[in-house]
Amino acid sequence: MKKLSLLNVAFCLIALSSAIFAQQPARVFTADDYARAEKMLGFNTNALVDRSGVRPTWLPDGRFWYRVLTATGSEYVLVNPADGTKKTGTDLAKLGVTVAPTRPAGNEITSPDGKKSAYIKDFNLWMRDVASKKETQLTTDGIKDFGYATDNAGWTHSDKAILLWSPDSKKISTFQQDERGVSDMYLVSTNVGAPRLEAWKYPLPGEPIITIQRVIIEIETPRVIRLQLPPDARRGTLCDDISCSGSFDDNEWSPDSTRLAFVSSSRDHKSAKLRIADADTGEVRQVMEEKSATQYESGQGALNWRYLPASNEFIWYSERDDWGHLYLYDGSGKVKNQITKGNFVVTQLVKVDTQNRVLYFNANGREQGRDPYFSHLYSIGMDGKNLKLLTPEDGNHQVTMSPDGKYFVDTYSTPDAPPVTVLRNLTGRQVVEIEKADISRLRSAGWKAPARVTVKSRDGKWDLYGLMFTPTNLDPAKKYPVVNYIYPGPQGGGVGSRSFSASRSDHQALAELGFIVVIIDGTCNPDRSKTFHDLCYGNMADNTLADQIAGLKELAAKNPYMDLTRVGVWGHSGGGYATAAAMFKHPEFYKVGISESGNHENRNYEDDWGERYIGLLRTGADGKDNYEAQANQIYAKNLKGKLLLAHGGMDDNVPPYNTYLVVDALVKANKDFDLIIFPNARHGYGGDSFYMMRRRWDYFVKHLLGAEPPKEYEIKSKPDPRMTAGR
Repeated sequence: MKKLSLLNVAFCLIALSSAIFAQQPARVFTADDYARAEKMLGFNTNALVDRSGVRPTWLPDGRFWYRVLTATGSEYVLVNPADGTKKTGTDLAKLGVTVAPTRPAGNEITSPDGKKSAYIKDFNLWMRDVASKKETQLTTDGIKDFGYATDNAGWTHSDKAILLWSPDSKKISTFQQDERGVSDMYLVSTNVGAPRLEAWKYPLPGEPIITIQRVIIEIETPRVIRLQLPPDARRGTLCDDISCSGSFDDNEWSPDSTRLAFVSSSRDHKSAKLRIADADTGEVRQVMEEKSATQYESGQGALNWRYLPASNEFIWYSERDDWGHLYLYDGSGKVKNQITKGNFVVTQLVKVDTQNRVLYFNANGREQGRDPYFSHLYSIGMDGKNLKLLTPEDGNHQVTMSPDGKYFVDTYSTPDAPPVTVLRNLTGRQVVEIEKADISRLRSAGWKAPARVTVKSRDGKWDLYGLMFTPTNLDPAKKYPVVNYIYPGPQGGGVGSRSFSASRSDHQALAELGFIVVIIDGTCNPDRSKTFHDLCYGNMADNTLADQIAGLKELAAKNPYMDLTRVGVWGHSGGGYATAAAMFKHPEFYKVGISESGNHENRNYEDDWGERYIGLLRTGADGKDNYEAQANQIYAKNLKGKLLLAHGGMDDNVPPYNTYLVVDALVKANKDFDLIIFPNARHGYGGDSFYMMRRRWDYFVKHLLGAEPPKEYEIKSKPDPRMTAGR
């Protein structure tokens, strides 16, 4: 009896303690808690960084000026590279600099001599004389869905003319675009009264492809010269379509304007053909063809092939030895020599000195012991000899070359070290230190930099690099839930630039609410070897998730304050796709997800995205195609955690039907989930973005911390007062 009584007492005590624990209220976040986090957003932190952001404006005499923000306002600085002298003033006039007013070009493309501009009107190409305003119609047979110089289809579409003027301003290289066999995309506005319908051509995988018929137009007595070759696929060596820069990419005129070099890319990006056209006759000669088992790309963020007609040569970019390198070819299409070589990636060919036969280029990963995503500038002879590092400091270097090619401005920094800007000559010798950013006010405000982290990939083969954000008041003895921000690429990663930034999205702000925020650039991201980038080719649904999980486990083993029983994930666009996949395919690991604007079904997304990284749509013997298994809605029935989906109702990049498919599948599977639709928002949400940010904070606070967020906290951006000071 006595033992039983003690047992009963014990049970009563346990029950009582459980009841007391159950009655304890959840932590309630206040507006002050959110305001503390808000201090870490960019519109607050950027205003505390002084003497940063040098953007040189070069003058005809070789000097340059820039405006720099200080603790009390701003000042102008004039630099003379010839002697390294600097002059400072409150305005440019006091420095003796006169700046001509800029004229907005709009959708018109101005000729090299500045006397003419070309634009689209009624599906045809027109020209305007800048002085007299006289208009001349250059083409006459353009019709709807078969117009000239158009970039009006797919996820980037505008009325800006896509063309390339010849150096003598007498010819234009452009195309007539045939999109007549392509589906229309529809979006409908939300407003009082009749809705507004937006309809435009939006090619999907498996449909007829948009083609371009290349032309050269003589403008003095308008004449259209069609290049003598079949229509090309609307594809580029670097972009999803034919234009990354807003110009006609993959086209180069000879200096005398008699020949045009261009590259024709196949629909699946596996073939790139370099061709040269006679500008007078339209006759085309094929010089060479590069083939790839996956996709050919001409660089990482920049086109890297060059036409050298004076020496009858050209420079070509290839990953044929598993790394992105430069090759020298003769005019017949034969390789003369490999210019760069080694386990590093050439990212951008900055300058070609044909007289001295020297190249200047940016590259990643050559300097041992450094972050392989750090960019450095190098020089090398066209014969592949005399490779020289021109920017030696351990950091990410951003270079601006002077127009005369004698100097360059070099700004270098790391994610945790502020930028230093120097002026160098082409030997790499420092002429003068221009600016050193001051972040003392930022640090005094309680800011701290993210930690750079390195982890192993899922198979232990590769080093992966990322950033980790922790609360400024981190208590290592406590346990913190983890938020994994993800952008899987494959054309880019989640970390983004390796340069210094006072804020990256809201990662530090979210950390201030009591989270550990981690970003890892997984395998399948660019700027590494071809093998590394192609690991997910044909299966974008991989989403680097296995790398993310392996990396988080490795970090948690080193940092016990990371609680992997409470892991959240969020991302936007491709990251939204990855987030939903994480919640559906790894529910044992990811407990809370926020999926924004995800391309969940690539058969519903512009053809070039999927065809570039998955391949052409094909149906197998089982009647299923190679895209089906990569669609998120198929796995929606596996949802166990808390999922918030968000999308803009007028998203013309990733149409909202991508998310609606997932919503429909979740409803049919009888799954609970949350949904936010921004009725008139585009892909990035625009004016609704801060609302989405606050809802994101609320969702993680409630479902990962088990706490109550403040009621309807409003994030309000404010301008940097220095931006208008001194004007």
